Amino acid sequence: MSDVFISYARETEARALQVAEALRTLGYGVWRDDEIPAHRAFGDVIEEQLRAARAVVVLWSAQAARSEWVRSEAERGRIERKLIQITLDRTELPMPFEQIQCADLSDWTGDAEAPAWLKVVASLAALTGRAGPPTGGATQRRLRRDRPSICVLPFVNMSGDPEQDYFSDGISEDIITDLSKVSALSVASRNTAFSYKGRRINVAEVARALSVSHVLEGSVRRAGGRVRITGQLIEGSSDSHVWAERYDRDLNDIFALQDEISEAIVTALKLKLLPQEKTAIARRGTTSVEAYDLYLMARQYLETGNQGDPRRDEAIARLCRRATEIDAGYARAWALMGHAQSTLALVHGRAHEDGLTAAERALALDPDLAEAHSVRARVLQAQARHDEAFAEIELALGLDPQSMEVNIRAANMYLGARRFAQAIGRYSKVAELAEGNFSATGMQIGAYEALGDADGVRRAAQMTLERVEKVIARDPGNGAAMGFGVTALMALGETERAKTWIARALLIDPENLPMRYNFACALARGRDADAAMELLAPVFATCSAWLPNLARSDPSLDPIRDDPRLAAMLADAEARLADGGDAATRAAS
Repeated sequence: MSDVFISYARETEARALQVAEALRTLGYGVWRDDEIPAHRAFGDVIEEQLRAARAVVVLWSAQAARSEWVRSEAERGRIERKLIQITLDRTELPMPFEQIQCADLSDWTGDAEAPAWLKVVASLAALTGRAGPPTGGATQRRLRRDRPSICVLPFVNMSGDPEQDYFSDGISEDIITDLSKVSALSVASRNTAFSYKGRRINVAEVARALSVSHVLEGSVRRAGGRVRITGQLIEGSSDSHVWAERYDRDLNDIFALQDEISEAIVTALKLKLLPQEKTAIARRGTTSVEAYDLYLMARQYLETGNQGDPRRDEAIARLCRRATEIDAGYARAWALMGHAQSTLALVHGRAHEDGLTAAERALALDPDLAEAHSVRARVLQAQARHDEAFAEIELALGLDPQSMEVNIRAANMYLGARRFAQAIGRYSKVAELAEGNFSATGMQIGAYEALGDADGVRRAAQMTLERVEKVIARDPGNGAAMGFGVTALMALGETERAKTWIARALLIDPENLPMRYNFACALARGRDADAAMELLAPVFATCSAWLPNLARSDPSLDPIRDDPRLAAMLADAEARLADGGDAATRAAS
């Protein structure tokens, strides 16, 4: 039986899934009524789960307050003294529940450090008899102080060449990964740590903000065949140095140096590495410094490039191909190459390979590589092998639930299957993992609209616009950001501003088909069918198969779904593709 029973109104299913996924991330067993077996009576299962649960979490909303089921379940929790109340929209609670404390998650976006969420987690810890939530994360570090915790700040690039950032970032990420393998140590996530990149920081304030006991900071200077790495470990509460060292080595010693730094930190913290942990830290995936360097460069393109620009994925594929030529056993390089190839083939129609061969090569080398399973899921879905695709993505999520690529792929697959609540849950995870990611929150807008959740639409749109504006401030030509920015503006009712953005973006990047498609979806939501059709015409005239496939199920186009012009465009696009594909595909072949 589960630790937590969640009670909610059907209209807020997406929010219920968001709360459930957040609790599962902390290790709690969670039950919602979507898990009732087909052969069991509804009331019997509800009764069993209510009786067995250690906590009953009620998600109050205007609809929940009118639901006899929700009120009955809340009353059961109140009588048995295991009720935790959350309000999703600040609606007035019915009697006698208004007399009981209620956490306000009406504006909650999944932030694990939000005070209202911490209140919920603390109440759960008390009701379940635990000192804190059972697995990692920032919340655990706040509630459990029985082991050291650390944030590895991005190492500063001291090479005098901004283009060397990828190397210092890669070193930082690898140290985070290494330390995460130490069971006696809690480690702040990569995305949390990298939110401090380029900022003037006070170490004591960082430690306090993240509730970590220690902070590691350092620098990397690479020149020719030499590398200098400095590091200092600081105790947060006293702002005192626990360990500091400078290493000057040959670049070919970089892997041994990373091992040495990780082990020095573990020793300084008076921890002991288990044999299997020491082995895991030493496993780099390649022994070639040159292949490793190319892989780091490709990762940088993936994380910072314009996701609507095929040149980004072409660069990633070239870099990874060269890395695998140097070391044919480098599984991560094969997986990343597969990711880029699948994007080029399925989104841009520009490649012979669809990524499946590269992904399967990666899996032959490392069967537990989640990103390779994710690529395989993407290609299987494009081949209409849906059951296999979903089995593959669920396997990937089980192997690495913190992977950005895996969560994005899962969210997109759920959205395509019109499983909107699950899609929102995965997009929330992406938004949590990457503070600046605008596409995840932008995709949530359509899913919330499909569920009829106006508050969810507003929250997702506001967050998307905030993230997009930061990106456009430093990269005015980012078509992907403009596309999602327009989606957010239309959802917020700022129609004229949205149309100004569309006109500007089309002047800057007129060939960006995904951007045009996103603009059309935003206009369709705004019931401007003529403008949407004008944007869609050149898209469907030249696009590869993924866009017509997406358009068939995309909830954003539902307002114009019955327009005969859309049906004609889709039919023409599918006929063109069946007759030999788009011009880009024919040229490539």
